[in-house]
Amino acid sequence: MANEFLKPEVIAAAAIGILEREVVLPQFVTRLAGEAFRGARGDTVTMRVPAYLEAREYEFRNDRAQPIEIDELTEVGVDVKLDKMPYTAVALTDEQLTLDIVNFGEQVLGPQSRAMVRAMEQTVATTIEDAPHAWTVNESDPFLAAAKARAELNKAGVPLDGRALLLGADVETAFLGSPLLVRVDTSGSPAALRDAQIGRVAGMDTYVSQFIDPNTAYAIHRSGFALANMAPVVPEGAPFGASQTYAGYAVRWIRDYDTLYLRDRSVLSSFLGCSSVNDGAQLGEDHEDENVRVVKITGIGD
Repeated sequence: MANEFLKPEVIAAAAIGILEREVVLPQFVTRLAGEAFRGARGDTVTMRVPAYLEAREYEFRNDRAQPIEIDELTEVGVDVKLDKMPYTAVALTDEQLTLDIVNFGEQVLGPQSRAMVRAMEQTVATTIEDAPHAWTVNESDPFLAAAKARAELNKAGVPLDGRALLLGADVETAFLGSPLLVRVDTSGSPAALRDAQIGRVAGMDTYVSQFIDPNTAYAIHRSGFALANMAPVVPEGAPFGASQTYAGYAVRWIRDYDTLYLRDRSVLSSFLGCSSVNDGAQLGEDHEDENVRVVKITGIGD
């Protein structure tokens, strides 16, 4: 029977599949296409945030003695820069490939792909935590905290669609122990108890992230943060390699052989960048350079 070799495009597709299943935080931010960064100065792309205006009132049937007021349109630009290059490289000896590796995808690509996921998660988590939050809620009761955070987003005019509630590990424990969640007739979802999952709380889909502070939560809208991700080009000198983009995520896989050390090398890499959308000046000078699309929640369970 002839040998059957796995083509590089198949390997890259398997890596992307694992990334998609493992990802949590990047799905709650705005994604920028990697192609937008080709030829961009400083590896930076500027997102345009539309100007914000308030309608004025002109007295009905007045004597027209006073002119109308003219407003100025001011757009806000948010810079997103590709400034991170996570990678993972593994070297496999002839002996390991011959005698130890039974399933290359599970034993090699699986751990490598999960390492890439952690890099993406940490990049987004750090951006969320370090953002200049315009709103902070300190409340010990889980559901009251979520309701207060929702109110802050409402007052800021943040769209209802696209909101999410991200919980740290200890905050999730407080939510799961809340009497309102334990009572099925109140939560309205028996699956929340069976699967130990939190559904919608205060009108927001609720998730836990292992990468944010365990004692902190965030009410977030996907427009509050922007994530850029693209695969580096496969170099001409690489004997085997492939790049693939799927659902906004991209990774490059290269596999070659080091004859000096008689070992095979598997390398996954990607380009990343994440930015906070700090357009609070449109709500007033008090919030200039602040992110009004996210609410930091502290004190839950205290």
